Amino acid sequence: MSDTNGNEKRGWFQRLKDGLSRSSSKLTTSITGIFTKRKLDRALLDELEEALIAADLGPATAEKLTAALAKDRYDKEVTSEEVRSLFADEIAKLLDPVAKPLVIAEKPHVVLVVGVNGSGKTTTIGKLARLYQGQGKKVMLAAGDTFRAAAVEQLKIWGERSNVPVIARGEGADPAGLAFDALTQAKAEGIDLLLIDTAGRLQNKAGLMEELAKIVRVIKKVDAAAPHDCLLVLDATVGQNAHSQVDIFKQICQVTGLVITKLDGSAKGGVLVALAERFGLPVVAIGVGEGQDDLKPFAAQEFARSLMDVA
Repeated sequence: MSDTNGNEKRGWFQRLKDGLSRSSSKLTTSITGIFTKRKLDRALLDELEEALIAADLGPATAEKLTAALAKDRYDKEVTSEEVRSLFADEIAKLLDPVAKPLVIAEKPHVVLVVGVNGSGKTTTIGKLARLYQGQGKKVMLAAGDTFRAAAVEQLKIWGERSNVPVIARGEGADPAGLAFDALTQAKAEGIDLLLIDTAGRLQNKAGLMEELAKIVRVIKKVDAAAPHDCLLVLDATVGQNAHSQVDIFKQICQVTGLVITKLDGSAKGGVLVALAERFGLPVVAIGVGEGQDDLKPFAAQEFARSLMDVA
């Protein structure tokens, strides 16, 4: 069988390992290169810490991992395989509290999807629609990024692929009015999940803040509890810049969860660990490719094992 891109279908764990291949290769090479059959001492721990920071795991996480290693193995001989295995276990512990899938508790459950242009936001919405439709949910999409005609057309294509209705208007239409119409229609049609796309023009932060606030005010006229979630889509390839994006969008709207995209060969996959350590926001899902099924709920242990290239 083949997927929408004509590639042979592979198991999710193998696709995740492939997606994190550059990150894990960089880390594995660094860790292996540090070991010369010597005992674990302060100098070796410092080198390991530097390797983890260079892989975008961040200083706080790097310090925690090396401290965990030193606790039982200090002044003892260790192999790179033992180190990677321990690091994978410790990373899984760090990530487990944030591995939380989106829980659809209301009907319709309204999700505002935010993120900078180019983060893969619109594509992610299409994949989320596919994911939850596969769970038997009735899904509707709202093309709220009306400033980019390409975003509207892209969402329509994703809707057609999964046979999911897309509420759209012409370029330049009022996003808040569109969101109001979409939620009204979603309630009337018994939709389980309404995913609303939004603009991501961070060069005008004040305007974006005002626009998102207006969308929230307007949809609350239909459902006082909406939106029930606000998901921030982050492109893993931007590395440490993802931190500033989380900072900015937390100011703009009440972010309830993250979706990490483009874990498809980038050497920046470690940033997910640093984000979890710093912000503690739920990681709802991760994407490893462009196919319809290349987005899944986040699993901490799978990710940690893939990142450290542990079988």
